[in-house]
Amino acid sequence: MKQKLFLGISTQLKMTPQLQQAIKLLQLSTLELQQEIQENLYTNPLLEIDEEANSHAGEDIQTASEKSEMPEDIGEALDTEYFSMRKTGSSVSNEEFTHIEQVSGQGLHDYLSWQLRLSHISERDLTIGEAIIDSIDNDGLLQASIEELISAAALEDPAEADEIEAILNRIQHFDPPGVGARDLRECLLIQLKLLGTDPGYSDDSTLETAIKIVDKFLPLVSQGDLTMLIKQSRCSKENIMQALDLLKSLNPRPGSQYSDTAADYIIPDVLVHKIKGQWAVSLNPETLPKIKLTEQYTEFVSHTSDKDQQYLKGKYQEARWFLRSLESRHDTLLKVAKSIVSNQMEFFEKGPEHMRPLVLRDLAEELGFHESTISRATNQKYLSCPTGVYELKYFFSSQVSTTSGGEASSTAIKALIQKLVREENPQKPYSDSKLASMLKEEGIVVARRTVAKYREMQGIESSSARKRIN
Repeated sequence: MKQKLFLGISTQLKMTPQLQQAIKLLQLSTLELQQEIQENLYTNPLLEIDEEANSHAGEDIQTASEKSEMPEDIGEALDTEYFSMRKTGSSVSNEEFTHIEQVSGQGLHDYLSWQLRLSHISERDLTIGEAIIDSIDNDGLLQASIEELISAAALEDPAEADEIEAILNRIQHFDPPGVGARDLRECLLIQLKLLGTDPGYSDDSTLETAIKIVDKFLPLVSQGDLTMLIKQSRCSKENIMQALDLLKSLNPRPGSQYSDTAADYIIPDVLVHKIKGQWAVSLNPETLPKIKLTEQYTEFVSHTSDKDQQYLKGKYQEARWFLRSLESRHDTLLKVAKSIVSNQMEFFEKGPEHMRPLVLRDLAEELGFHESTISRATNQKYLSCPTGVYELKYFFSSQVSTTSGGEASSTAIKALIQKLVREENPQKPYSDSKLASMLKEEGIVVARRTVAKYREMQGIESSSARKRIN
């Protein structure tokens, strides 16, 4: 085939360092965000604590969209949508919010189970998925064979190997990337292939080389034999080095960032109050950024030597992007929180028994974001309302069909079970079958096994263990 040269025009979305930073800030918890701010204060001389903002906490923060060209949805760099940066603010003073909540750190298995329950799958597939998640270790790697998973699922009609593989493949696309892999090779390949679906990543040559190295020459990488790696892969040294740099950015232990035992002291990110009969949603002023550009240094930028001027200009640009990323994070969080409150108004008015089904896709379509953006914005973020402090992910739940043809939230069903158990006669506690029958009278049809599962998830003992004798 004869080779030819030609000119062409194409468009592509690049993953800039600024967008990477904005995405990182979006998924940080409040405590992690404060640590990130503190680190930037230490490393960037053009940033300082804004004393005036500290004394006026709760006032509107400055509009970012008027001075920034950052895409509306930061998730666009990963998920093809744009992230808007508009005015955010809070009408709540520091005196109105003083308490700090202690919550248990979310474990990897809880996080995976939450994502699984929000997937549109059958009860059978859900049972298989739970068996798979139970077999994933704290590093995020699967420690059971297909045969062992078939046995662990314990279905009346035993699962087939292809069923297990199909659900495992779904879980391997959950967050964090690489989870559910059976070995290091599969873990890295999953992350690389997910990166290949990212419209923000454009270096196809490096990606293809990295996949080739992991797939066929991973032992040579562990041995550090660069010469043999170049020879056997038939790739240039430059391409190999770029691919190795890409591999270094991957996480061989994707589950290591989660802890089943750690406890965090958190300050809720969102405050919900009822004012004059209407529910008002605002950001907690304690979480709003209280840093600014140092005016003294910015004046020096144009009055220094070329070398110092170049350094200061670089730090100045870094500081501006950091502040804008902070503003974007808060704006997205506020939008998501307002949408949650709007969708779950019955919960705030009447309690958890009236929680409606809600999945990430619902909010993504409503706000024009991608599901992964909603996931990042709700992970480790908390909402304070008159009835308590809840993680934003608490308001998402799968749906269960009712006899009337409607839908009920799994969270609402759990709350109803808890209410029925709380009101039962301790001498004659309700069995799981009786609870299922009582729920049916409410128009909610669930199997006894499902009732047992929901009961156990809430730490409620069986009827025999709950029985009290005078």
